[in-house]
Amino acid sequence: MTDDAPELRASDADRERVAEVLRDALAEGRLDMSEFEERLDATYSARTYGELAPITRDLPVGTADVAPRVSMTKEPERGGDWAGRITGGEGSSSWAVAVMSGFQRKGRWTVPKRFNSFAFWGGGDIDLREANFADGEVVINCIAVMGGMNVIVPPGVEVVVRGIGIMGGFDHREEGVPGDPGAPRVVVTGFAFCGGVGVERKLTRAERQRLKEERRQEKLERKAARRELHASFREDVEEAHRGMLEGHRDMLREHRDARREERELRREERDRRGHDD
Repeated sequence: MTDDAPELRASDADRERVAEVLRDALAEGRLDMSEFEERLDATYSARTYGELAPITRDLPVGTADVAPRVSMTKEPERGGDWAGRITGGEGSSSWAVAVMSGFQRKGRWTVPKRFNSFAFWGGGDIDLREANFADGEVVINCIAVMGGMNVIVPPGVEVVVRGIGIMGGFDHREEGVPGDPGAPRVVVTGFAFCGGVGVERKLTRAERQRLKEERRQEKLERKAARRELHASFREDVEEAHRGMLEGHRDMLREHRDARREERELRREERDRRGHDD
C-alpha cells in the first residue's frame, strides 16, 4: 500500500499476498485459527489498500509484499520477453494447503524452483500466466487426496507431467507442446488419490481482451470494406441506369425530330401541289 494514497483500489494479487502472509503467520503460531479466519475474511472483502494495511500491521511480512508501494507516475509496460520473467532468487510463495477448503496462487508472483501444494477434500488453482519464475525449470508438486488442483500455464511454456494417480489422475493434454525459445519449463509432479490434477494452457485476461479487440476491429474493417464495395456497386449501377435513361431520351428526341421533319416535308409537298393546281 502507499501511505499517501490509501484510497487506491486493491487487486486480487494484492489480496492474495496478504492472505499468504496470514497463512505463514498461522503456520508459525502467530495467529490462532479464529484470528486467521477473521483476518482472511477481512482480506478478501477489502477493496482498497487502506483496508488491507491494518490486517498484517502486527505481523512480519518476510519476503512477501503485503501492500506494494504504488508509483503515482506511469511506468513503461513490462515486455513479454521470457528472459525478463526468469528472475532467479527465491519464490514469493513456496507452498499452499487446502483442507476442506481452497487456495489460489495467481497474478504477479514468483514461482520458486519447487512449489509444494496439498489438497484434502478441497482444491486449488495455481495460475502461472502472469508469474515470474525463479529458474528456467520449476517443479509444481501436487498432492491431491479426494480433492483437485488446476495448474494454468501461459502459451509458450513447455509442460512435463510426471504425476501418479490412483483412482485419480493427472492431465497430460498439454504435454509435448514445444515451448518458445527462452521460455521456462514447468514440471507437474505429485500424487492424486481419488482426485485429480488438471493442466491447461490459457491466455491472460488482458491478452484475451486484446485479441477480442483485434477481432472486433477486423470485423469493423470487413464491414466497412463491404459497405464501400456495395456503395461502389450501387454507384456503377446508378451510372449505368443514368446512361441507359439518357440514351433512351436521345433516341426519343431523335424519333420526334424525324417525325417532325417528315410532317414538314408532307406539308411542303401539299403546299406545292396546291400551288400547282
